[in-house]
Amino acid sequence: MQDPLRFHRKAPPCAVVIYGANGDLTKRKLMPALYRLAYEGRLAPGFAVIGVSRTAMTDDEFRDRMHDSVRKFLEDSPFDEELWQSFAQGLSYIAGDVGDPASYAELGKHLAGISEARKTEDNVLFYLSTQPSQYAEIAEGLAASGLNKGQGWRRIVIEKPFGHDLDSARVLQGRLQKCFNESEIYRIDHYLGKETVQNIMAFRFGNGIFEPLWNRTYIDHVQITAAESIGVEGRGAYYQEAGALRDMIQNHLLQVMATVAMEPASSFTSDAVRDERAKLLRAIRIMRPDQVADNAVAGQYGPGRSGSERVGGFLGEKGVSPDSQTNTYAAVTFLVDNWRWAGVPFYIRTGKALPKRVSEIAIQFRTAPLAMFRKATAGAETVPNMLILRIQPEEGISLKFVSKRPGSGMQLRPVSMDFNYGSSFGERSPSAYETLLLDAISGDATLYTRQDMVEASWTAVQPIMDYWATQKFNFPNYAAGTWGPEAADEMLARWGHTWRKP
Repeated sequence: MQDPLRFHRKAPPCAVVIYGANGDLTKRKLMPALYRLAYEGRLAPGFAVIGVSRTAMTDDEFRDRMHDSVRKFLEDSPFDEELWQSFAQGLSYIAGDVGDPASYAELGKHLAGISEARKTEDNVLFYLSTQPSQYAEIAEGLAASGLNKGQGWRRIVIEKPFGHDLDSARVLQGRLQKCFNESEIYRIDHYLGKETVQNIMAFRFGNGIFEPLWNRTYIDHVQITAAESIGVEGRGAYYQEAGALRDMIQNHLLQVMATVAMEPASSFTSDAVRDERAKLLRAIRIMRPDQVADNAVAGQYGPGRSGSERVGGFLGEKGVSPDSQTNTYAAVTFLVDNWRWAGVPFYIRTGKALPKRVSEIAIQFRTAPLAMFRKATAGAETVPNMLILRIQPEEGISLKFVSKRPGSGMQLRPVSMDFNYGSSFGERSPSAYETLLLDAISGDATLYTRQDMVEASWTAVQPIMDYWATQKFNFPNYAAGTWGPEAADEMLARWGHTWRKP
């Protein structure tokens, strides 16, 4: 039986220009996502992809490389060779340097030919899968050659990081806005494309049960965890310049927090939803320098074990300075100064070389005001109710509460009620890049980050970065395969809380 939603939402005709087409992101994520959208019948018949990078290759060589990449990295999906042959007809390639004006002139001629041959209606999505330092340069090259305007729409997608601090984010924005309107700039955050993150809004605002409880009266605290079991895996040189706070908390996890804690939007439109997320981010209390030590913890992993495997420390990674002060773990307590959340701590942690790969949001409710059954429950009644939204590796939702055990007597014990996407709907969840690419092509910016949100999140973490820059940490301070430094446990203990062990 054919899925009735398979052809529900089709993208308009367009060409996607991928800068950095020979890079890892294109091979692992972008091209498999575009192929899957074609498989689902979501792309227009004349859809086209133009790859751009410095590597010299022909159209056929580019198609062969993408063929191998899609077959290798396509997840939970069949590969249809006949469909690929049709899809590959829309693939072409241009070798060029982003600093060479001639490459933009060549791209312009190529797009004109593509528009005529593939009927793309001169709609173009520029996807910058390059080094962040090249974002503004490419945008300026497109504008100088007139490619930022056309008969159809023009949009530009950039990957995080959006600057490396508040000042650089503003400089980048200033350069981008001289070339594209804000409505044409799509800042992609793949976390917001994950099904569970999107489902937070449906869960809160589509049900009458939970939203009345979603406030300081009933919620004790919130924990947001994004843990990786692997280390930096040969990316030490890059990671040394970023660190966990910049790489994960400033963008991904603060956006997740904003989605969890935002006020209801007046409508499910991109501006209305992003307005509320932006308001939440602006309501985060900004730490004074003397508050950072108690509310933010930096960590760096040393040698240890991940399962049965021995893991070396971060300082032993290629390209990492032997006295590096880069944080591979960061935990922060954020407070929100508004009526809904005043006094409720939001704990965010992320790190490399932790015991398991898991991303989740754990919302802990306040305990019952009177422990009626404490004499017969062996402490079970004091176990708080908890709602857990699992983002990865297995997307779903769990509600933990106390129930009576079968048999005589009032014996209570904690139980879970679980919802799993795969088993409940019997179908695969689209990858984050499938969702976000389709949104960008369709002109839906709901799940994309707006500049005011970028600046608000940088503002929230800037005091932490500034304070840490003045400190000399005694790294490493946690062993690979453990849940981070002891100072992170002490941070929660000051509030009377403990970290949940996923």
